[in-house]
Amino acid sequence: MNRAWGLLKRRLIGSIPVLLIVVVGSFLLLEAAPGDAVDAYVASVGGDAGMIEALRTSWGLDASPMTRLAAYLWALLHLDLGHSVAFSRPVLDVVLERLPNTLLLMGAATALSFALGTTLGILAGARPGSARDRLLSIGSLALYAVPGFWLALVLTIVFSVELRWLPLSGMETIASGKTGIARMLDIARHMVLPVTSLGLIYLALYLRMMRAGMAEVWRMDFTLAARARGIPRRRIVLAHVARNALLPLVTMLSLQSAQMLGGSVVIESVFSVPGLGRLAQEAVGSRDTPLLIGIILVSAFLVIVINLLVDIAYAVLDPRVGASEVKA
Repeated sequence: MNRAWGLLKRRLIGSIPVLLIVVVGSFLLLEAAPGDAVDAYVASVGGDAGMIEALRTSWGLDASPMTRLAAYLWALLHLDLGHSVAFSRPVLDVVLERLPNTLLLMGAATALSFALGTTLGILAGARPGSARDRLLSIGSLALYAVPGFWLALVLTIVFSVELRWLPLSGMETIASGKTGIARMLDIARHMVLPVTSLGLIYLALYLRMMRAGMAEVWRMDFTLAARARGIPRRRIVLAHVARNALLPLVTMLSLQSAQMLGGSVVIESVFSVPGLGRLAQEAVGSRDTPLLIGIILVSAFLVIVINLLVDIAYAVLDPRVGASEVKA
């Protein structure tokens, strides 16, 4: 527990400059892009020069970029992410409204890819070089090479358009009036295709990593000694080989969290899931800089939290990691 707490403090302190760099870098990049929220608004509804000037003053866009950046950082110290010009609501309220949908999609896809990928990796690595190993390795490579949007479209055509087994898009049935368990089942039914589309891509990665890790463990001395003592192969696979090959996959969970968050942007757009990815797409279209920075900041914080949880899990699984972190 002391190791985990020491690691937690170090990671939290180290995350502060990371978030600061994310905010400042995002602001400067968005400022370098042509146009602003007023230009996007006028392009859609029209307006004269007086209206444009009034909007710039009202939205605070008449000040210099450095002045607006300083004002934003000061507001951020008070946990104020600004006001969305597209939704006319506080940015934090808009982001928190969409965040649970993205967390549900990412969490379910991570659980699917990790559990199924690890299981198939154990089956492939149990007998390296066998026909089963070759078949699973080739299948995982082919699956990893498939673009996420293409896989999502194929699944939609097959299971929603042709077979009509699953909903085409959305998070739940609109105006269904369902509550409790009935609503949960309706949401789960709508999430089958998005979760499968996002999870299958990373399933292939975990499968190949697990298989490669087991192939390395098979050559280690303690595994050879266990085989020489006549221990049953299934016990060696589960108690020795798979257990030692599993630790690098915990590290991969943290490395893949940012990529999965980026992949959810495409999946949410294809299936019209109202999450952070689709919200970011709407913010870009309306040039809503405060909302876009808020989304980036919350996403960065989410990745930091996921990495922190994985680091704690790693320290619990391997005490040497936690001890070295605390001493450092």
